[in-house]
Formats: sequence, C-alpha cells, structure tokens
Amino acid sequence: MKIRKILAIAMSSIFATSLVLFSIGLASEKEEKERHRREEKEEGQKREEHGLRKIQHIVYIIKENRTFDNYFGKFPGAEGATSGTISTGKVIPLGQAPDRTPRDIAHSFQAALTAMDGGKMDKFDLIGGGNQNGDFLAYTQYTEADIPNYFAYASHFVLADHMFSSLHGPSFPNHLYTVGAQSGGAINNPTSSGVWGCDAPNTSSVQVMDNVGNITRQFPCFDFQTIADTLEARGLTWKYYSPMKGESGYIWSALDAIDHIRNTSLWTDHVVPTAQFVDDATNGRLPAVSWLVVSADKTEHPPASVCVGANWTVQQLNAMMQGPDWKSTAVFLTWDDFGGFYDHVPPPQVDNFGFGPRVPLLIVSPYAKQGFISHTFYEFSSVLKFIEERFGLPPLTDRDSEANDMLDSFDFDQRPLPPLILEQRQCP
Repeated sequence: MKIRKILAIAMSSIFATSLVLFSIGLASEKEEKERHRREEKEEGQKREEHGLRKIQHIVYIIKENRTFDNYFGKFPGAEGATSGTISTGKVIPLGQAPDRTPRDIAHSFQAALTAMDGGKMDKFDLIGGGNQNGDFLAYTQYTEADIPNYFAYASHFVLADHMFSSLHGPSFPNHLYTVGAQSGGAINNPTSSGVWGCDAPNTSSVQVMDNVGNITRQFPCFDFQTIADTLEARGLTWKYYSPMKGESGYIWSALDAIDHIRNTSLWTDHVVPTAQFVDDATNGRLPAVSWLVVSADKTEHPPASVCVGANWTVQQLNAMMQGPDWKSTAVFLTWDDFGGFYDHVPPPQVDNFGFGPRVPLLIVSPYAKQGFISHTFYEFSSVLKFIEERFGLPPLTDRDSEANDMLDSFDFDQRPLPPLILEQRQCP
C-alpha cells in the first residue's frame, strides 16, 4: 500500500515536472517566434528606410473634381462600379460621360453629405446639377478610350482604388490638406471669386467648423504649420508650382491661404509659375518636394475638357521622365474632390470632416510596383506621411500621423521601371 502511494506520488511529480518543462518549452518557442518576427519587422523597416533614400524628389500633382468610379470604374481588377443606386432605390447603369460636361455639379460640404447619405451612397441625383431632365450627369463615367493615357499609367505603374478625399467638401479645404494635413476647420470654398486666400477682398469669408460641428465664418487666411515649414526648417528644397495672382487657377494655390507664407519671403522664394515645372524637370532642377496645380482649362474641372487636361498631365510627366531626375522621383497624381460625381464605396468617417468620396490616385515612379492596384486606404495626408518618412520629418496633425504611408505601392528592390513616354491626344 505504501509502495503504491509512493509510486503515485512519484508519477504525479514526474507528470507535473513534465508539464512545467513542456510549458517552458512552449513559452520558449513562442518567445523565439516573437523574437524572429520582431527581427524580420526591424529588418523590413531598415530595407524600406534604405529603399526610400532612392527617392530624392517627390512631386504632388493635384487636379480637379473626379471620383474613382467616374474615371476608373471600368479599370480591370480595381474596385470599380458600372452602375449606381439613385435616391428612389433604383439601380441604374453609369452613363457615358462627355469630354466636356454641360455643367458643374454641386460638391460643397453639404452636397457631399447629401450624396453620401450616411454611407448609402445613393443621393447623388439630389445634389445641384446631379440630374437635370433625367440626364443623371452625376451617374456617368469614362472608358479607356476616353482617357487612354491615364489607363496606361495605371497599367504600367500603380493605381490606388481606396484613395479618399480628406474632407467631405470642395477644393479649398481639400487643397489645404495637401500641404497641412488639415484645413484650419474650413469646410467650403470662400465667397470671393478668383482669390481665395490671404489676399482675398476684405469681404471674403469661408465656412469654418469646429470639432463638435459648430459652423461660423471667417476670413480665408490661416496660420497653421504646413509641411513646407517643416521642409524649410530642415533645409530641404521645395517649390509650389501654381498659376499666379490674376491667372485662372490661382484659387487652387493652397499656400495663398497660409499667412506666414503668403505674406513673407517664403512666398516669393518658393511659389513659382506652373510653366516652370517643365523647365525644371527637363533640366534636373526639381526640388525635394513639389506641388503642381494648373489653370482651370487644364484641370479637368467640369465643364473643362478631360482630354485637354490629360494632355497637360502627359506633358508634365514626359518632361519629368525625360529629365535626369526621373531615376529618383516619385509622383503622386490625384484629384482634389468628388466634383458631385457618383462613387459606390462608403468613405470611412475618421472625424467630423471626412473622409469624403474616393478620388483617383496614380503613383508614378521607377520604384512603383508595375501594374499594381493598391487597396490600402489613403487620403491626401498619406502623401505627407510619405514625405515625412522619407525625410525624417515629424507629423503635423493626427491625420498624417495616422495615415497609411503608401509604401505598399513601392518595391525598392525591383529593377527600376523605364520611362513611359506617351503621345498627347487629338481632342474632340
């Protein structure tokens, strides 16, 4: 009896010891796997940081008023739509969009909220100009035959199908996000015509919303920090290529609305005519970071010709690709807001300001993944995040701090892609 008891105790002790040793073994194996994962992650980050240094020039081209479905709804493999739901609940096919639309469609902050309908994306026909006499202009789209060069860039480089406008509304606030990862609270365009920033008439005002939704009006001149300030503080070169005051398109010169830039030598030293980009690109004089906006007739802003606008884009990219800076450049080509056009993907709502509907984004670089469609969620602040990571700059706001950085669209170990020189089209 005593022997059996002693044996039982011994077996229990052996079993317990085995369990302990097994648990220790599992823990050690888990720790080893976790250590291996950390090392792989750190190694991956080092490779990305080393690869990013291959990019010496970042070009941010901002065009006007198109959604993803309006331009790329028919692009193979992308999350596009060829039909859409209207306010009655009926699903209709997206019609053929004309090269020059008969009118502009409402795209204010309020119009965007109406069209989005809490994420149902079914009331684009109820916003101003969205549907007149049954034409459902908001529910139209282009084909590859209409914008062949944009489809060519998308096929050869990167097309992002989850790029969202930063704010529900129109151009002025969204352009501010492209330099500051915020709009200073602005949610709509200023009331003045031709000039929207610090040199606007004294009577000009813009709607501004606080974080709890209260809307007031103020003069459209702000003084928040932009990434241009951060670049300047680090001694990094930058230029904002833009129409000058009195020229068409001056309203889209975002830094005009930043007081400490517009009213100091930062403006005269760094804000230059749009036409200078081709010369700088051709002759290897691109700065570390460039913004590029253009006159209304070349922006694709309705009712302007899409063909004329695309030809201008091709001219800029051809100059850049044929210049000596191509081998170290990343271009981000996007459109600033939805322009009233339909898009079927409900935008994530990260705060009271956005996101707004999807817009197209093309990423053009020798290190862009060839023929890649990125499904990662981006917004205009994502380009700023990319700039910050490339040059070791701090974030400006929560928006760029939390934005995805676009590195999934690059492969810095691949053989660099050659230039894609395209012909300008004969426009209708």
